[in-house]
Amino acid sequence: MSHQKLNTDQLLALCQEGKQSAQFEIYNRYHQAMYNTALRIVKDAYEAEDVMQESFLNAFTKLHSFKGEVMFGAWLKRIVINNSIQHYRKQQKNAEVELEDVMYRVEDKNDIDPDHELTNIKAQKVLQTMKMLKDNYRMALTLHLIEGYDYEEIGNIMQISYANCRTTISRAKESLRKKLQTNAYDTER
Repeated sequence: MSHQKLNTDQLLALCQEGKQSAQFEIYNRYHQAMYNTALRIVKDAYEAEDVMQESFLNAFTKLHSFKGEVMFGAWLKRIVINNSIQHYRKQQKNAEVELEDVMYRVEDKNDIDPDHELTNIKAQKVLQTMKMLKDNYRMALTLHLIEGYDYEEIGNIMQISYANCRTTISRAKESLRKKLQTNAYDTER
């Protein structure tokens, strides 16, 4: 039977039975998106690959805890983000990662649309400016604006309170706004 025609829930059931071909199909469906997510946080292709692989292993060994309350992709992405942040923190303790290099946007070649070139330029300017923010601001905004997490989820990931998360994101947005305005003013002169 070809696993390519099965839906994710059917594949997950086969994975729980230990079918490696089903695990391989799940991996094929999700690995690129999970790699891109890890790469945005750890910024090193080899380390992102390691984090992604480790995350799939975690997911397959903890599959029994997946209750289907969220989509599998969202559950897996949460594992990838948590592993990426954990890896980042470990690297930060070892002083192997420059703080300015922690986050950046990965552009897929398929995402580039000539009709939206101006929008892409503006998005790139925002993403470049985000690199200039303090670490906690950059991480919070990336999780909120790019990854789509809500305040409660970000608070859990970053190990801060809900109120602190809202304040951090609000201040991060304001800091980003000011930096963008300053950059626009400097460009006009």
